[in-house]
Amino acid sequence: MINIRKLFWLSLALTLSGCVNLGLGGDKDAPSIIYYVMEDAGRTISAAAPAPHSVLMADTQAGSFYDTDDMAFSNQPGTRGYYLFARWTERPGKRFSDLLLGRLEREKIFAAVAQSGSNTRGDWLLTTEILDFYHDAAKQPGTARMELRAEVIDLNTRTLLARRTFTQSVPVSSYDAAGAHKAFNEAVTLTLNDVGDWLKGLADKH
Repeated sequence: MINIRKLFWLSLALTLSGCVNLGLGGDKDAPSIIYYVMEDAGRTISAAAPAPHSVLMADTQAGSFYDTDDMAFSNQPGTRGYYLFARWTERPGKRFSDLLLGRLEREKIFAAVAQSGSNTRGDWLLTTEILDFYHDAAKQPGTARMELRAEVIDLNTRTLLARRTFTQSVPVSSYDAAGAHKAFNEAVTLTLNDVGDWLKGLADKH
């Protein structure tokens, strides 16, 4: 006798695995793994003089569950899982760190921005941590959720200057990895926008 419950969960797992790629791999009966790139869509802003601060940026951290190239999803509240056939080209923490550095350089928020650990002397240290980054698929097609915590430390006084948590929830257009990828990129872009605006506000006050 067929177990209906097992069939349901198998169907859900295959849907979330992005297995629309059937037949593209070496084994025509097995789905191919697709590697997705986390991207920043950018934005247009008015040119302004950079704040007279030199900022060092630490690598973005992530909890152990998200410190992987696996793409995460949740089909029940309080649970997490990984897509079977969808991966990130780089771990989210490393990729987000690169995107944030690029964004700060392009928008010229500060006089200088460099990675911490370099020989550059900085006034501020920016640290970031990904707290949540997953496709909430409890209700089809779901949403891409991102939560990031950022802190700015004044290196001259060794004190915490500011801390803030940023959250985004972006609707997913299709119930699969491709749809989740598009929503993830939008969530990342919106988070970068918010972090940039927050840092500009801090620079104006200090």
